[in-house]
Amino acid sequence: MAAGLRKRGRSGSAAQAEGLCKQWLQRAWQERRLLLREPRYTLLVAACLCLAEVGITFWVIHRVAYTEIDWKAYMAEVEGVINGTYDYTQLQGDTGPLVYPAGFVYIFMGLYYATSRGTDIRMAQNIFAVLYLATLLLVFLIYHQTCKVPPFVFFFMCCASYRVHSIFVLRLFNDPVAMVLLFLSINLLLAQRWGWGCCFFSLASVGPSPSWESVLAFRGALPASSLPPGPVDCPPHPAPAVCPLQVAQDRGKYLVAAEGSLQKEGSTPAPYTQPYPLNCGKIVSTLFTSNFIGICFSRSLHYQFYVWYFHTLPYLLWAMPARWLTHLLRLLVLGLIELSWNTYPSTSCSSAALHICHAVILLQLWLGPQPFPKSTQHSKKAH
Repeated sequence: MAAGLRKRGRSGSAAQAEGLCKQWLQRAWQERRLLLREPRYTLLVAACLCLAEVGITFWVIHRVAYTEIDWKAYMAEVEGVINGTYDYTQLQGDTGPLVYPAGFVYIFMGLYYATSRGTDIRMAQNIFAVLYLATLLLVFLIYHQTCKVPPFVFFFMCCASYRVHSIFVLRLFNDPVAMVLLFLSINLLLAQRWGWGCCFFSLASVGPSPSWESVLAFRGALPASSLPPGPVDCPPHPAPAVCPLQVAQDRGKYLVAAEGSLQKEGSTPAPYTQPYPLNCGKIVSTLFTSNFIGICFSRSLHYQFYVWYFHTLPYLLWAMPARWLTHLLRLLVLGLIELSWNTYPSTSCSSAALHICHAVILLQLWLGPQPFPKSTQHSKKAH
C-alpha cells in the first residue's frame, strides 16, 4: 500500500515537472521575438552563446594553424627573471626589450611553468581559450547588470569575430590576460567592492590600462597619486616589483563633492555639496566611454589592441544611442570595424573606415540622450 502511494507520488511529481516544462517552453515560444530584443533575457542568450563558443573555440584551436608572434619573446623575457636577471634594461626577447609592467612577469611566469617552459603551445592555447570564455562571462554579467543592450547584439560580440578569436587562441598575446582582469575588476566595482576592484585593475597592468581615473575620482576610492601605471610604463626600480594592494590602501580617505573637489573623510563638507552618487550605468558608461576615447586618439593601433575595446562596442552603440542611429546603422558600424581590423596589412581604405566608424560612435555619444535617467534603477527592478 505504502509502495503504491510512493509510486503515485513520484508519478505526480514527474507530471507536475513535465507540466511546468511545457509551460516554460510555450512561454518561450510565445516570447521568441522578445527573447532577442529584451535585455532581461541577457543571461539566457548569453548561456546559449557561451555553449556555442566552447565548440567554436575548440574548432579554431584544432583546425586553424597557430601563428608565432610574441609568445617566444614573452617566455624569453620571463626566463631572464627566472635565471636571476632583475634589471629591466637587460630583460629582452626576440622582439626587443621588455616594456610591460612587472605584473606581466609574474603572470606569464605562471604560464611559463604551466606550458613546460613555454614549449607546450597546445596547452597555452587551451589556457587562453579558458580566458576567452571567462572574458565573455564577465562581459555578459556587466551587460546583465546595466540592462541596456538587446541580446541579439551579443552574437556579433562573440561568435562572429574572427580577429578576437585569433588574438586569444592563435596569437597568445598578453592583451587578453589584461582584459579578463579588467572586466573582473569592473564587476567588482559594480558590486561595490572598491578595494578588490582596484587590486584587480592593478593586476591588469600586464598590458593595456584603459582610462578609468574619472570613475575612481567620482567614487573617492583613490587619490591621484595611487592610480595604476599606463600600458607601457616600466617600474623605476631595477627589480620588477608591483604591489597590487597599494592601490587600495587609501580607499575611503577622500570623498568627492558634487563640484568635483576632493575632501578628506571626517572634514566638514563644503556648503551645498554632496558625495557624487554612482550606479551601474554611471560606472560602466564612464569606464567604457573614457577607454573608447583613448582608443580613438591613440597614436598607433596594433592588431591585438582590438580586444581593448571590442567587447564594449555594443554598450557604446546601444546604451546611449542618438535617435538617428538605427539598429541597422549600428550593425553596419560594428561590421565595418570588424572588417577594418581583419584587413591585413592595413590599407588607407581600412584605416579611413575605422576612423569614420569611431567618429560616428563619438558623435552619437555626444548627441545621444542622457545616459543616466532617473528611472534606470526602477526599470531594472521591474524586470
